[in-house]
Formats: sequence, structure tokens, C-alpha cells
Amino acid sequence: MNKLTFRVGAIALLFVSFFASFAIAQQSPESISGKRLKRVVVRGAMVVDGSGKPAAGPFDIVVENDIITQIVGIDPVAAAEGRARRPEKGELEIDAAGKYVLPGLINLHGHTHDGRAGKSFPVEYVTKLWLACGITTVRDAWANPKILEYRDQIAAGKLVGPRIYAYGGFPAPNLNTADQVRQRVLDLKNAGYDGIKLYTIDRDLMNVMMAAAKTHGMRVMHHVGVEETNAWDNIRLGTTSIEHWYGIPDAAILSGRQNFPTYYNYNDEVHRFRYAGRLWREADRERLMKVLDGMIEAGVAWNPTLVIYEASRDLQRAQTNPVFAEYLHPVLEEFFRPNPANHGSYFIGWSTTDETFWKENYRIWMDALKEFGTRGGVVGTGEDAGFIYQVYGFGLIRELELHQEAGFHPLTVVKHATSNGARILGRDHMLGRIRVGYKADMIVVNGNPLENFKVLSPLGVEEIRNGKAVKTGGIEWTIRDGVPFHAPTLAREVRELVAAARK
Repeated sequence: MNKLTFRVGAIALLFVSFFASFAIAQQSPESISGKRLKRVVVRGAMVVDGSGKPAAGPFDIVVENDIITQIVGIDPVAAAEGRARRPEKGELEIDAAGKYVLPGLINLHGHTHDGRAGKSFPVEYVTKLWLACGITTVRDAWANPKILEYRDQIAAGKLVGPRIYAYGGFPAPNLNTADQVRQRVLDLKNAGYDGIKLYTIDRDLMNVMMAAAKTHGMRVMHHVGVEETNAWDNIRLGTTSIEHWYGIPDAAILSGRQNFPTYYNYNDEVHRFRYAGRLWREADRERLMKVLDGMIEAGVAWNPTLVIYEASRDLQRAQTNPVFAEYLHPVLEEFFRPNPANHGSYFIGWSTTDETFWKENYRIWMDALKEFGTRGGVVGTGEDAGFIYQVYGFGLIRELELHQEAGFHPLTVVKHATSNGARILGRDHMLGRIRVGYKADMIVVNGNPLENFKVLSPLGVEEIRNGKAVKTGGIEWTIRDGVPFHAPTLAREVRELVAAARK
């Protein structure tokens, strides 16, 4: 090959490469959604980086493969004069001028359902909703072998969804001895679970289980329940996080146990949730502060899932959620109806008195959560959707609003849902921040979430502009592991799925 032929060939190759890149950049968002690209550039964004510091911008953010490689500040004067040095074009150019970019949201208490009460729906109903609502990471609470398959399919690009950390359920039936407990932990480790979701357990067996979990390097999320154990055991043994709030007020009751009526039956969910709404008022505040300080000192995080019990304080609001109009799958709708056979469908004879107690419960609960965070505790966010009128993805957005209601600044709320979540997962070296060298997990939002978390919702929001109501908001792009997903396209696909199921 002579030099002239080589040069002509090289020039031709450059032109082909340039026009191929240009062609990709000009493709519709729907055609690019979900495709692995070598280089994505987000232009001119206001950035909330997840650390808790204020928003700043504008910035250009460069993603190469699955890593954030550049974050370049833009001098507005230089940009106006055409002198600004900007990163080279990417295969996908996202215009984020006037938009906000946040780290991908982390849902620490999710359930990758593919049906409810024995009736199925496509798992994409859940996973696409999560992405459409900005969730890039989910800790699946009580995962099973099928969830392991979904996790691996998402990682391989065969299923559209957020990355999943699968926490296997514990205990299993017939775990009565220390050897059986150790074997269960080993079985979960060998099966490839990322951690353990702990539920009902006696104190002696919890001692054994936690020792085994630490031996095998498995993190433990604990739904304490009303058991022999409470938050003092979590403090003593060093669980990773307490889920919901069970066990925390219980540990601060001076008599040692909530004042249940004599007819109380824990397995009757109407009893269980009715009197759960009367628990926080029995906690002694001085002792409660000691419990919170003990959790902080021991490094036990708190994932409160405020959203999942909200129906208990306002049933009508929960049952008339505007999300239901287009996004509630009929299988999930049936599961939500009051029915003793379905977990969390306990609203039979629910009264004004019940709601009044629950409103007080929330006031004290939120005060304790704010105190925990103020004193230095690590707070996370989770939705527990698929139960109690909560729809996947939308539940986490509502969780952010409830953290703000509890008294946290919106910047702190974003930190709860991003870098704190990564810390609880043990992945804060790679997730939860808009930072060079971190995984390219981010959301591009049409609006300012710090002003209104509702702009994260696929429902969007209405604003008055020039005297007219206009629809705005919503997430435009959810980028997970560097793969861009067009959120409006995912939301439309879910709406079509729901509409077809209703027919």
C-alpha cells in the first residue's frame, strides 16, 4: 500500500467515523434509549452532586463507556463570545441548559415483582417504572432465585432496569438451631446474594446469624418487627440498617413492651397496623435519644420508608392517587383492595380514630428521624412499593417529599437518596455522586427538584407562564452505568402495557 492510498483511506475512515457519530447524535431519543454508547456528553447542566453541597453550574459532563470522565465548568462570558473551551462531541449530545442533573436515585427497599397474589405481570412494568422515575440502583428486600436472574439480565443488557443488589430472605422455614442458621447464611452467600434481609428472629439466633454474616462479608438490612429483639440488638451486633422503624421506639419504652390490648393478635394485620400507629407515643424521649445515639455510634443506618405507611394516616388520599389513572396495573389494583389474604391490604374498618393516631405517629416518627440525621446518623430512602397503594418508582419520589416534610433541607434529602444510599450499600466509592471516576449514574430533569420534588414524576407538573398553564417537568434521561434511557419513552411503554392489560 502506497502513502497516498493510506492517506486517502485514513481520511475516508475519519469522515465515516464523523458522520456515523453525527448520525447517532441526530437519531430520535427512542432509538438511542437503552443503547451502550462510547461517549455521551451532557451540556450546560446545573448539577446537584449528591454530597449535600448547593447546586452549581453550568457544567458539561462527559461520560465514556460507564464512567464520568470530565466535569467542565462553563464561563458564560466566554461561551457567549464563542471562546469557551468545551469537551468534544459525543455520540449522544444531551442539551441540559436550564435543566438539573442529579445522581441516579437509590431505592434501598424495593421489590422486583413480576406479579401479585399469584397473578402475573411483566417484570418490565416494575423495572421500567423505576428507571422512568430516576432510580438507577435498587436493593431488593427479600430476593429469591428469580430476582438473581433479573439482576444478571439487567447487568448483561437483556432486561431494561436499574442495577439490583439482591438481599436474600432470612430466616427460612425450620431454622431452629445455631448450625441451621450458619448453614442458611452460607447458602445465601454461595447462591450469589449480595446481602441478607432479616425479619423475625430470636436473640440467640440473631447473635449467630450476625456473626456468620460478618464472616462471609454480607451486609444485613433488618425489618425488626415486634419481636424479642429490638434496636439495642442492632446496635450491639452492628447491622447495616434498620428498615421502616420497628424496633427503635420499642427499645425506648420504659416498661419494655408496648401496651397491647389483651385481645391483640400480631398475625391479624388490622390489629398489627392499628396498634403500630400507637407505638411512638409510648417511647420515652430521653431513652429514645440514647437509642439514636447508640445507632449512630455503632454505624447502624436508618431507612425509614415513610411512604409505605402513609395510607394509614390518610386513606382517601392513598386510594385516589393520580398515578393510578394510567400507571396502575390491574393485577396490582386488585392486590391493593382490602383483603386479609394479601399482605398490607389491611384497611377493613379503618376509622377516623386510626388515622388520628397515625398522624400523631408520623409527627413523633419524623421528629425522631430528623433528630437522628441532625446528630450524625445515616438516613437512606426506600419505597417498599407493590404494597399499601404504592406504585413502583412513584413511591420513592413521594419518599423524598416526606423527608422534606420531616424537616430536612432538599439538598440533604437528595443526599439521603444518593450518596447515603451508596454508603449503606458499601458502594460509596463508585455510586451516589456526580464526580469524575464514579459510575455514570445520573438523571437529567426538566426543572429544579430542590424547589419541587414533583418535577421528578413522569406525571410532570403545571406552571403558569405568560398567564397560561403549561405542562412541564419530568425526567428526560436516566443514565445507568453510562447507558442512556429516555424516561418519557419508558413511561409511555408502561402506560401502553397497563392499557393493554386493562383491555
